[in-house]
Amino acid sequence: MNAKDIYKIFVITSLVIASTFFAGCMDSSSTSQNVSNNNDTITVTDSLGRTVEVPKSPGYVICSGSGALRYLTYLEAHDRIVAVDSIETEGSKFDARPYAIANPQFKEYPVFGEFRGNDDPEKILALDPQPQVIFKMYSTSGYDPVELQKKTGIPVIALNYGDMVSNRADMYNSLRIMGEVMGKEDRAEELIAFFDSTIADLSERTAGVPEEEKITCYVGGIARSGPHGFQSTEPTYPPFLFTNAKNVAYDPMNLTTAEVSKESILGWDPDIIFVDLSTTQSEDKSSALYQLQNDVSYRKLTAVKTGDVYGVLPYNWYTQNQGSVLADAYFAGKLLYPDRFEDVNLENKTIEIYTFLVGRGDEEIGRQVYEKMINAFPVPAFTKLDV
Repeated sequence: MNAKDIYKIFVITSLVIASTFFAGCMDSSSTSQNVSNNNDTITVTDSLGRTVEVPKSPGYVICSGSGALRYLTYLEAHDRIVAVDSIETEGSKFDARPYAIANPQFKEYPVFGEFRGNDDPEKILALDPQPQVIFKMYSTSGYDPVELQKKTGIPVIALNYGDMVSNRADMYNSLRIMGEVMGKEDRAEELIAFFDSTIADLSERTAGVPEEEKITCYVGGIARSGPHGFQSTEPTYPPFLFTNAKNVAYDPMNLTTAEVSKESILGWDPDIIFVDLSTTQSEDKSSALYQLQNDVSYRKLTAVKTGDVYGVLPYNWYTQNQGSVLADAYFAGKLLYPDRFEDVNLENKTIEIYTFLVGRGDEEIGRQVYEKMINAFPVPAFTKLDV
């Protein structure tokens, strides 16, 4: 073999080796990329300030604690749950949770723990498929989120529920965290814009009315962990705040429900009375409606004499149902300022609210939720009560 032939063999061999090497590199790169795509993670800071690494846009999750599944439903990502807490499967004579009414399939899911965040790690670990993320609302009640993560090995994201009044930033932050994890960032911003614009509309319609021209109002029978009587009120009742109403029980320092004295109510003597219909669950003398109908002192109230007593949707049901808050606000607005809400059809507005929040844009679902919510109690909501 001459030198020329040896050179040719060397060149060919070199080319084969090089080709194999580069092909191997490309295959390795491709495989690495595929693994990365299948195992992408993101890091989020939860409401407790914890840094939590989770799969990006997970396919399987669970929601623990009051309101967690509601927010996932608002984000239109509730089809990715693999189990529910006990409140979703319990049969109840009364229910005022629009997100659950819109999704009766929740009743068919496996149960991973008791309601209000009392999770069962063993039940969670037995789920198939396994959740990749646990969203946990109201982390100070029920199972501790840090301990739950240790027990299950599943990332737990703690969230603050917030509200639409003094803690709206917490509410929006939780929606954004959940949206980022679920790949629903755009939907989170749509929700935030919806809440802001709706509250702004209510406020703008009622702005500028002199205090002396406003009629006074009071809401009784406000629920808190169950039904209560007429003396249970909310000093910063959101439907009154959003409509700049003259709430006789207003107290800017009291942001929760409160039990006021009968003497105070009689002294205030409001022009219009609203009753949270959750009180009718009692079906006895502890019901606000029964008290208004039978208590001699309350019979002296101006609103009772004139018949200006109206039923409103309860919204404190497994924590705050924001859609019902807004619907109640438009109802209050139409009664307190009829000329400023003349263009608002309350039924259509309420259906629109429920359609956007829990109906995935399907107006028929929004209408079904509206019908069930209006007629969820012995007397229909948004009507004058027989006192």
